[in-house]
Amino acid sequence: MISFLSKSPFLHRNILSVKQFTRSELHVLFGVAQEMRTIVERQGGIQLLQGRVMCSAFFEPSTRTSGSFEAAMVRLGGSVVKVDSSTSSVVKGETLSDTVRTLGCYGDVLVVRHPSPGSAEIAAKYTKIPVINAGDGIGEHPTQAFLDVFTIREELGTVNGLTITIVGDLKNGRTVHSLVKLLCNYDVTLNYVSPDNLKMPEEVKAEVAKCSSIRQTEYPTIESVIESTDVLYVTRIQKERFTNLEEYESTLGTYIVTNSIMTKAKPHMIVMHPLPRVNEIAVEVDFDQRAAYFRQMRYGLYVRMALLALVVGHDVKM
Repeated sequence: MISFLSKSPFLHRNILSVKQFTRSELHVLFGVAQEMRTIVERQGGIQLLQGRVMCSAFFEPSTRTSGSFEAAMVRLGGSVVKVDSSTSSVVKGETLSDTVRTLGCYGDVLVVRHPSPGSAEIAAKYTKIPVINAGDGIGEHPTQAFLDVFTIREELGTVNGLTITIVGDLKNGRTVHSLVKLLCNYDVTLNYVSPDNLKMPEEVKAEVAKCSSIRQTEYPTIESVIESTDVLYVTRIQKERFTNLEEYESTLGTYIVTNSIMTKAKPHMIVMHPLPRVNEIAVEVDFDQRAAYFRQMRYGLYVRMALLALVVGHDVKM
């Protein structure tokens, strides 16, 4: 049934940035993710990676990314070795490179989250097993971008031709930095809505501007673009990225998606969020069928199952 393993374009590759991958490679990933969805819905999992070990090293808090990677590996029949900064030798002063060297002795793939941009790339230099970037500070979060695009495909049937409005902390949001770069593989219109102090970084916009298929525009309010929006991608104001608490508190609540705003949106528009949320989407919106953020989490399981299988599982006999 699973015929992709011997010809995986992801085989033994480090997954560090969305810029590594072509649209045809994304097509492979999403096709396998759809297979994983069918497998999970029909039988719960598959013993594809039995005997394989995923090491998970998270130096920042995580619920969805760490949980979905662990669940993905378990549903593939593999095992997980998990460490974090509060219980590992990091508290004794161990460096990232030594932690990575250690975990590389135990596993077949290493999933890393770290607060420093570029940390995943550094980690990859110290181990021979594949490294998957699960978020490097305000840098990138490639697997989140993969699942975001997969969500759009599954919910709306296509990515091309859509207008995608991204709201919130665009300065520090690694999820949106990766997402807009990945969307360079498609023909889309991007709207950016954010406070003045949290705009999309100029270097990210400049990189996206090189893609002839992308149109980028900044707007002051959600209301000014909601009627033309196909995907409303909402992000939280990230308290942990602020050094000034007053600045954070003055920015919090600038944009809140409510039922009132949703009445102005297209009937088949979807609302996405990488989560966790604070107050940027009112709870009342959860009951709108266009609220896709909880389904988005489920899609993330399928995408991470597919990615682990493609990266690790080349010689499994089916």
